Amino acid sequence: MDRIKRNAPKVLSLLLALTIICSLTATTAYTAGAESSGAKTVSDKDNKLFKTETVYVIADSQGEPNKVIVSDWIKNTGKLDKIEDKSTLSDIKNLKGDEKYTLNEDNMCIWDAKGNDIYYQGTSKKDLPVDLSVSYRLDGEAISPKELAGKSGRVTIRFDYKNNQYEKVVVNGKKTKIYVPFVMLTGMMLDNDKCSNVTVNNGKVINDGNRTIVAGFATPGLEEDLALESEEINFPNYVEISADVKDFELTTTMTLATNDVFNDIDFSKADKKIDELDKKLDKLTDATDKLIDGSSKLYGGISTLLNKSGTLISGVKTLVKGAKQLQSGASTLDKGAGKLDSATGKLKKGTNTLSLGMSTLQSGIVQLATGLGTLSKNSSTLNSGAKQVFESLLATADAQIAAAGIKADKLTIENYSKVLSGIEDSLSDDSVYKLAYNTALETVTNTVKAQESLIKSQVEAAVKQQVLDGVLKQSGLGMSVDEYNQALAAGKIDDEVKAQIEGAVEQQMNSDDIKSTINTKTEQQIKSLIDENMNSDSVKKQISDAVEKGKSGAGAISALKKQLNSYNEFYKGVLSYTSGVDSVKSGADKLNTGSKQIVKGSKDLKSGAKAMKKGTSALKKGTKTLSDGTKKLVLGVEKLDMGTGVLKSGVKKLKDGSLSLNSGLKTYKEQGVKVLVKAVDGDVKGLVNRLKAISAVSKRYKSFSGLGNGMDGKVDFIYKTDSVKK
Repeated sequence: MDRIKRNAPKVLSLLLALTIICSLTATTAYTAGAESSGAKTVSDKDNKLFKTETVYVIADSQGEPNKVIVSDWIKNTGKLDKIEDKSTLSDIKNLKGDEKYTLNEDNMCIWDAKGNDIYYQGTSKKDLPVDLSVSYRLDGEAISPKELAGKSGRVTIRFDYKNNQYEKVVVNGKKTKIYVPFVMLTGMMLDNDKCSNVTVNNGKVINDGNRTIVAGFATPGLEEDLALESEEINFPNYVEISADVKDFELTTTMTLATNDVFNDIDFSKADKKIDELDKKLDKLTDATDKLIDGSSKLYGGISTLLNKSGTLISGVKTLVKGAKQLQSGASTLDKGAGKLDSATGKLKKGTNTLSLGMSTLQSGIVQLATGLGTLSKNSSTLNSGAKQVFESLLATADAQIAAAGIKADKLTIENYSKVLSGIEDSLSDDSVYKLAYNTALETVTNTVKAQESLIKSQVEAAVKQQVLDGVLKQSGLGMSVDEYNQALAAGKIDDEVKAQIEGAVEQQMNSDDIKSTINTKTEQQIKSLIDENMNSDSVKKQISDAVEKGKSGAGAISALKKQLNSYNEFYKGVLSYTSGVDSVKSGADKLNTGSKQIVKGSKDLKSGAKAMKKGTSALKKGTKTLSDGTKKLVLGVEKLDMGTGVLKSGVKKLKDGSLSLNSGLKTYKEQGVKVLVKAVDGDVKGLVNRLKAISAVSKRYKSFSGLGNGMDGKVDFIYKTDSVKK
């Protein structure tokens, strides 16, 4: 049991890692086919629907969700005309077709499928089953991501996961809280120019020379589900990544949450295996009892040997002469056998090392080829998922730009940087000021020119008064303009004089010089009014407000561009990564074929060396025994008369040892075998019952946003955190 406890963390870690890799394929891939003929409806019993759901959690750099986007794929394997679906999502949009839906009296979505699969997307405000929080430390001290950007030192990033999804079920006769067994897989890419000495507590670090890819996993809630003591085995509920950094920045991180691990494990035959183990332990108990009986008989036999040792001693003298001759030949033979055995020992050790190394290498190559094959199969899915997130971000950006009243081309992965740069340039201080000033100038000019006829009439009146003043001075009446007008009003100017004065004034007013003067002064008056209005506080404030709004808009466009650049960098990294995986897989397959042939040859060499070593060892053992025996025989025979007491003493010690063996076997049975039987009979059955409960709870968790009646499904979660940059 101690050996099982020591190795359990390694075994379970490997199992979980392999299951995570395999579950990536199941996250987005589903193969099903059904022939359809005639009209089908949701009531057809043989056409079960399956919903694959992917929940994208867009979070800030500390894991706090900003938006939850859910993509659903309803697999219409029966080619149904109508599909009844339940969903708690808002802003539902059909992603791949033009199928519509309506809501019935039970608030269910009735899709007009027309035999097609349905792909739709929406947003959710619902609480997540697993909360993610990200914390940062610099040289052991806690620090915010904003403060950390651009710093250097030893950085530690910790991802903590809190499982909120559980059921209360009866396990081993007690009502117990069982969490849905989510496996969290967190990954990131680090620039080797800025990061080195990268470590992860529960995961793997892969360095391709330019970047370091880090992947870590955790199983929040699984330790509570299994209720194992902490010294036996630990299931991590966090991932901690550390690195030496300079001018720190982090593009983004991605975390996959899936409960596929326990969905694919069958515990139905576990009880039978436990019963088989019990039977084998019964056999072990019987064998121990037989050993105890045998040790008792051994004790009796050694007692008989002790009584008969005197008879053995009496015949030793006859062997003295032959023993001396045998001693000389045996010594020579033993030296030669020793040299041969030493050489074959080195050969065997070398072939063992070679065979073990090749077997280990072959195992590693097979695992590498298998893992790369799985990753290669997932390349298109990973690329598609990353592209879908990118296009969703671009669609959100289009909506924000349109809401700001800015006209621009639709953003794509290829043109977004150029389009946003153009918008940013159009919102510079100089551009906005020129636009606002020219707009105000055009408005003021049009307003003033609309009053041009009134201004001109006022100018004509003023000029006419000046002309009248000149005519009065030339007439000799000695009157000013005001005096003339007063006299005229009082009837003191006769009609003939009046006619002469007015005629002279009219004549000058119709002259080209006076008309030119009127036009010039009218234009001057218009320009003066335009300048006066343009310098007014209200117009200046309008221009200033426009410039400030332009600054705000330019800042928002710049931030949007940086965010999209950050994701574009991640997206290119994904494409580069998947391309590299495909290339490495091809090389691993070729290496695997060649290594199998080498492993077979090394095993054959090992087998031959082992057989040779067995023979030389037997020879060396025989010659050594023969040489030592003849020496002792000669010495013993010569001193036999004096050494009979020593012989008897040795046999007595052997007798005492056999008695100790009998006692030790009894202790082994009480403290070893019985304890092992008790452990298997108690803890293992309870653990299997918990594993069954975990599997059942996991299989019942199939959807985040809801399933229609009779619909099956599965759901995975992808968390994306914001970048950390200066």
